Amino acid sequence: MVTLDQVKQIIGEVLQLGSRIDEFDADTPLLGSVPEFDSMAVVMVLTALEDNFGMAVDDDEISAEVFETVGSLYQFVNEKVAA
Repeated sequence: MVTLDQVKQIIGEVLQLGSRIDEFDADTPLLGSVPEFDSMAVVMVLTALEDNFGMAVDDDEISAEVFETVGSLYQFVNEKVAA
């Protein structure tokens, strides 16, 4: 099972947030709230998650809801890994 901290670490590394990632929790909004989190970052985060956790994400699975918060992304990753 993937942990919230593992997902946070990947977000932090891809977006180069440094220690700012330590302030993030499951309720932290992503899209529209984190300036670094643009459409290119979405692709980079997804690629990093796929590489780290051995999962594959289809284009039709990607939605704004998945990237709404750290927690929603974490939940999505866990569902993909468990499938």
